Amino acid sequence: MIRQLHQRGAHLVDIAHQIGCCERTVRRHLAREAAPTGRPAKPRSSKLDPYKPIIDQLLAENVWNAEVIFQLIREQGYPGGPTMVRSYIQPKRALRPSKQTVRFETPPGFQLQHDWGEIETVIAGQCGKINFAVNTLGYSRRFHAWAAPSQDAEHTYESLVQAFRHFGGVPRTVLVDNQKAAVLKQDRDHRVIFNAGFLQLANHYGFAPKACRPQRPRTKGKTERMVGYVKQHFFQRYRAFESVAHLNRLLLLWLARVADERPLRQFRQTPAERFTAGTETLQALPATDFDTRYHDLRQVGWDGYIEVRGNRYSVPDSYGGQAVVIRLSLDDELTVYSTAGEAIAQHRLQSPQAGWHTVPEHHAALWQQTLAVQQRDLRVYEEVLQ
Repeated sequence: MIRQLHQRGAHLVDIAHQIGCCERTVRRHLAREAAPTGRPAKPRSSKLDPYKPIIDQLLAENVWNAEVIFQLIREQGYPGGPTMVRSYIQPKRALRPSKQTVRFETPPGFQLQHDWGEIETVIAGQCGKINFAVNTLGYSRRFHAWAAPSQDAEHTYESLVQAFRHFGGVPRTVLVDNQKAAVLKQDRDHRVIFNAGFLQLANHYGFAPKACRPQRPRTKGKTERMVGYVKQHFFQRYRAFESVAHLNRLLLLWLARVADERPLRQFRQTPAERFTAGTETLQALPATDFDTRYHDLRQVGWDGYIEVRGNRYSVPDSYGGQAVVIRLSLDDELTVYSTAGEAIAQHRLQSPQAGWHTVPEHHAALWQQTLAVQQRDLRVYEEVLQ
């Protein structure tokens, strides 16, 4: 095997790593097999020789596409064709790092894995894309699924809030991929800069945020498998929904009746059984849910209205010309706060076609001032004209 790998162009250190011995042993075996029978053949030079170190460096950086490598070295002056490049790379593919991985098991209550999926389905008679978040407990394989119109930060955080409430507790760590809702940046040394909102969520519930390494999504393979499970089972059983809320109601029923009771062959238990055995290991829920509402600032017009998503909504006329804070829930409930934190108005979002939304009490004082304007008898103007 050592001789065959060496003849195919593998490096001695790579041969030693694959065989499981030291490099000196490889050299000794090659010297023993290569007893001289005559004048040694003089190695032939190749156009590729000056560029082999460049190729080896690219292979070490996990660049194995022969066409890409050929284009790169041709830009640096390589005069030959791609066939010689492929012939040099092919023997080394046996030493390419394997994508196989060992399944990582976690103790009860330790880890939750989060991921998003998307699928085409029918909502209110219209075919379109729906997003769904899947949050899976690593030990029990019990998971929670929740559909949403978007994968933005607010819906990501809400999916975790819903999952914690569904499980009745919080795991010690939450593993996510590199979506911007959770991770802003991850450098080459794997130092992670988390989204400030995600850190606030983690502090509120007391879990440690963890992120997968870039281009290694299989780290959270348990929940990725459940994304496929939801697509292949739930969305094959139910193909049309009255609304997203109707979809989520069916999801909860399906989770309890089907997903929680599926047999786990490797454990000979169901997720519900394994979850029950480890329930006490989850951390307690905080007294209040994390606030996942959209947050923004608005300037109140002198007419006592603010603009939100293409429509205008009234606030008390005493706030005309002032800045206010708005909070918009994921189910379109608008709450307006003063800068001191006092709730001053509440509305249900309306489409722009519905017209401005006014609470009469907000502008009662303004109308009273309008009615108090001095009224003049028009006969005065008639006398002037005469």
